[in-house]
Amino acid sequence: ETVHEGSDSNTKHRVGMNISKSEITKETSLKPSRRSLPCLAQSYAYSKSLSQSTSLFQSTESESQAPTSITLISTDKAEQVNTEENKNDSVLRCSFADLSDFCLALGKDKDYTDESEHATYDRSRLINDFVIKDKSEFKTKLSKNDMNYIASSGPLFKDGKKRIDYILVYRKTNIQYDKRNTFEKNLRAEGLMLEKEPAIASHDIMFIKIHIPWDTLCKYAERLNIRMPFRKKCYYTDGRSKSMGRMQTYFRRIKNWMAQNPMVLDKSAFPDLEESDCYTGPFSRARIHHFIINNKDTFFSNATRSRIVYHMLERTKYENGISKVGIRKLINNGSYIAAFPPHEGAYKSSQPIKTHGPQNNRHLLYERWARWGMWYKHQPLDLIRLYFGEKIGLYFAWLGWYTGMLIPAAIVGLCVFFYGLFTMNKSQVSQEICKATEVFMCPLCDKNCSLQRLNDSCIYAKVTYLFDNGGTVFFAIFMAIWATVFLEFWKRRRSILTYTWDLIEWEEEEETLRPQFEAKYYKMEIVNPITGKPEPHQPSSDKVTRLLVSVSGIFFMISLVITAVFGVVVYRLVVMEQFASFKWNFIKQYWQFATSAAAVCINFIIIMLLNLAYEKIAYLLTNLEYPRTESEWENSFALKMFLFQFVNLNSSIFYIAFFLGRFVGHPGKYNKLFDRWRLEECHPSGCLIDLCLQMGVIMFLKQIWNNFMELGYPLIQNWWSRHKIKRGIHDASIPQWENDWNLQPMNLHGLMDEYLEMVLQFGFTTIFVAAFPLAPLLALLNNIIEIRLDAYKFVTQWRRPLPARATDIGIWLGILEGIGILAVITNAFVIAITSDYIPRFVYEYKYGPCANHVEPSENCLKGYVNNSLSFFDLSELGMGKSGYCRYRDYRGPPWSSKPYEFTLQYWHILAARLAFIIVFEHLVFGIKSFIAYLIPDVPKGLHDRIRREKYLVQEMMYEAELEHLQQQRRKSGQPVHHEWP
Repeated sequence: ETVHEGSDSNTKHRVGMNISKSEITKETSLKPSRRSLPCLAQSYAYSKSLSQSTSLFQSTESESQAPTSITLISTDKAEQVNTEENKNDSVLRCSFADLSDFCLALGKDKDYTDESEHATYDRSRLINDFVIKDKSEFKTKLSKNDMNYIASSGPLFKDGKKRIDYILVYRKTNIQYDKRNTFEKNLRAEGLMLEKEPAIASHDIMFIKIHIPWDTLCKYAERLNIRMPFRKKCYYTDGRSKSMGRMQTYFRRIKNWMAQNPMVLDKSAFPDLEESDCYTGPFSRARIHHFIINNKDTFFSNATRSRIVYHMLERTKYENGISKVGIRKLINNGSYIAAFPPHEGAYKSSQPIKTHGPQNNRHLLYERWARWGMWYKHQPLDLIRLYFGEKIGLYFAWLGWYTGMLIPAAIVGLCVFFYGLFTMNKSQVSQEICKATEVFMCPLCDKNCSLQRLNDSCIYAKVTYLFDNGGTVFFAIFMAIWATVFLEFWKRRRSILTYTWDLIEWEEEEETLRPQFEAKYYKMEIVNPITGKPEPHQPSSDKVTRLLVSVSGIFFMISLVITAVFGVVVYRLVVMEQFASFKWNFIKQYWQFATSAAAVCINFIIIMLLNLAYEKIAYLLTNLEYPRTESEWENSFALKMFLFQFVNLNSSIFYIAFFLGRFVGHPGKYNKLFDRWRLEECHPSGCLIDLCLQMGVIMFLKQIWNNFMELGYPLIQNWWSRHKIKRGIHDASIPQWENDWNLQPMNLHGLMDEYLEMVLQFGFTTIFVAAFPLAPLLALLNNIIEIRLDAYKFVTQWRRPLPARATDIGIWLGILEGIGILAVITNAFVIAITSDYIPRFVYEYKYGPCANHVEPSENCLKGYVNNSLSFFDLSELGMGKSGYCRYRDYRGPPWSSKPYEFTLQYWHILAARLAFIIVFEHLVFGIKSFIAYLIPDVPKGLHDRIRREKYLVQEMMYEAELEHLQQQRRKSGQPVHHEWP
């Protein structure tokens, strides 16, 4: 290793910047990381120590194309170089494929697998250890890599060389050819290459294939601050401690067990994921020598190329005028009918993947992810991210994490349900209701209802006990804690993914303004305090005014939802009398169930119809606000859609849980709506069965409808498109871009619908889980199907979406946290008000047999049903009947001094309910806060590793620049210094 020596003054001057390599490698190391492996050996060394290892890697003279010169590698020629001439100039250059094997070889070396206190290395050791024994193996490896590149590069221009990065589609009969011509001319002026080709199946369709050349790629990669891998090797920072030997052995056993787990993916099936994890930095043409550029065609990934092209399409003018810009406006006015990046090829192959390998990444994703036979396998998140981008990769990572966390919640909920099932016949309340043959309940309606025996509610009482038993409170507390644990551990999971996918500093560097915002406020500019450059600015008064209009629109739509729920309530009141006198004996006997079921179905239809209007209104209100960036637009739109659909979906459930049967009055003095319709009462067994029915039906029907719209509808449309193509052509091969055109486009709002569906499901799973403990199980079963539905849809039924980047799930995390807080409050109210848990508790310890401290063998709830029913004199109804009927309430009997007034027990129960709500909320919120405090968002080891790598990146940039400067000095014949001149 070459040691840089300098004077003491120089040493003091470069503290913190020019630390010697030996000092860096001897520092205390961190937890092992795949990223911290050496990624490229590039150093100055004597030719004697490199004679064996570099004979196969001597490169030809690099082409001088400033500022985008590239070093092309040749493995067929090994030039003899003068020893004295190369004593200081020999450089080791390796390709991406060899670089991956090089990192793997280092990992297998004993110096990196032992358990010594400090594992260090020097540069010469790295180079000498990496010796290829056979040229033929190396050539074979390169040829295999080239074949993989060709298979995964996707469709090409007619010359068979230029890769197609984007597709534009228009109709020849469209008259707006002037806008298209101007737009395409400006695209060529920006550096893009365009090629037109007519469609085979339709003579009216024309495709424009777009290729972005190397120089244009470099220019826009620098503008967008895209991070690319360094040409400088990364330092080895992993430490080994003898005291960790036992722990490493333990984790090794777990890892070996995981390898045998049938849910784990076979790593050998993903050869394209065997890539090096190098340190990255913002791309710069002036410092292009810093980066690992083996092949210009593979340096920028397909996703990056498509992202850069879309950035250019969004900012290219098609007419004179500041607002006449962007491909989206051209699509809206009909100049173009579609714009999308092409798929890499077909997703099916006639040859099995096990023997012939994948044809492309799309084929690999289908075989190892989207097929229904892979439902039990883990998701290949790295490959998903590589093909669809980080934003979609994070969605599937979150969906998989949410599905996995539902497993313990579903198990506990199932246990609570089975506990109620096995103890149902032993329930004192159910037994008393089923044996009450001589107890008559007061009529539940005014005209057509008759007296009903209490034991007719026996089935309802048993079903209610399944969801309202001793485990209800425990399960509600468990789900509140579960929601917190789920969110906190997801934050940790997200931090690991953003680190692995190199997204730590992306948000600050690459967030750009929306073209609509720039076009609207281009005259009002202020200096950005971060970049120091002028940029469009929205005045505060304008922003507040637009927000007030948007908020007014939101409240109007919410009031419309409440009006629709009120209409359903009126329907229940009107149809209740009709069902009670219906001709069919089944409906007449179970008229309350028929009323609730019909109301649920009508409410579901109203929900689906209103959702169609909400989406358009939310889109208009969001555009009215003129958000600054795409992420702000998405967050604002997502918040509006969530508020609309959450209120739309849960308003009827809130009515049943907290209002149904609470303000009906009592026999002889019932409260009536508009002095006409008597308010609906709860069933003699309580209102919880109505709440369970409402939740179960809506959750089940909505999941079926969503799955059909996500997969069934695109399948039908794609089938019809293929059918029309087969009728129009015979024996003609369809190119990939035309097959993609016949697929369905991804919906206009991206992943918003996918997230919205899952977040609303999360609300169902947590908010009213005390009333429906099977909700987590239904959500788990749906999500197992949902993952494969979405995977199949993205891979086979949709055009390839733009591979967008993101660091998190956006505003949805805040919405999930808000739902977690709301769930604690609603479950406290459901247990205290909707269920009979508190009345039973008060009776058991205040009014029941156990209040007098009798023998513990006696059931403390004995006589509870009789105690919870009040008396009413039938002669007061004027129906010609005498005697007494019973109704659910705590009021004085007709013979008391204050008939039909609330008893003291009623006030005791009310006080107990309020006390329970306060204690429950404070207890659960305290536990949630404590758990959130104990679980940091970023693991400590990862936090230290990020800080360490930021430091090493600075060192690598410094040394790469110093070595480049020294090379220039040698070529010009100037003296070489080891410090900055």
